[in-house]
Amino acid sequence: MSTSTSIAAAGAHPGPAHPFADTPAEPSRDCPRCPRLAAFREEWRAKEPAWHNAPVPSLLPPGGPDDVRLLVVGLAPGLRGANRTGRPFTGDYAGDLLYATLTRFGFANGRFAARPDDGLELIGAAITNSVRCVPPENKPVGAEINACRPFLTGTIDRLPNLAAVVTLGKIAHDSTIRTLGGRLAAHPFRHAGATDLAGLRIFSSYHCSRYNTNTGRLTTEMFEAVFAEVAAFLK
Repeated sequence: MSTSTSIAAAGAHPGPAHPFADTPAEPSRDCPRCPRLAAFREEWRAKEPAWHNAPVPSLLPPGGPDDVRLLVVGLAPGLRGANRTGRPFTGDYAGDLLYATLTRFGFANGRFAARPDDGLELIGAAITNSVRCVPPENKPVGAEINACRPFLTGTIDRLPNLAAVVTLGKIAHDSTIRTLGGRLAAHPFRHAGATDLAGLRIFSSYHCSRYNTNTGRLTTEMFEAVFAEVAAFLK
């Protein structure tokens, strides 16, 4: 199994204080905050008992929270991706592009094989989702995004050396901006955008979903350009 680990398991250190500073970085396996998502989770536990079917924990480098300078924030676990495997962006197409790009720019090593025991490790980076449970049709509603935001706060608070965040898609971007206490009008989402907030540089990108890449809204070159900017910033 990969030696990357979740924040909850790593004994992370708290960072700057936020209103939810005492909130854990990870929800419990049977988190009840979102009734619709909890019901969907139970439905799939009955259908596929061997799947993860629970909130998907953040993925950290082997050195734990203190080693993280970059946080990638996605939307939510895919039904047959992270919801099945238990590792962010693992088991669906979005992970192929994300992990290949992270590896190219030195934020991951090993061979990504779309399963959690492939040996891939993150380097100076962590990956999380703004909503930790799989939503029906991959579409969380506003109340669910809000209910899960304290866990994003808890995650960021436990990364004392965090310097940069990449937000994948508008939902992830807006939730991150709100988590950091910013106004959306002052920090709008746009592909290849960058903004400074709460001592962090926030880079935004279209989500690396199959839909976005198949339609040409996001090309490999466009995605890699965002991470080239991140790598240059973190040097």
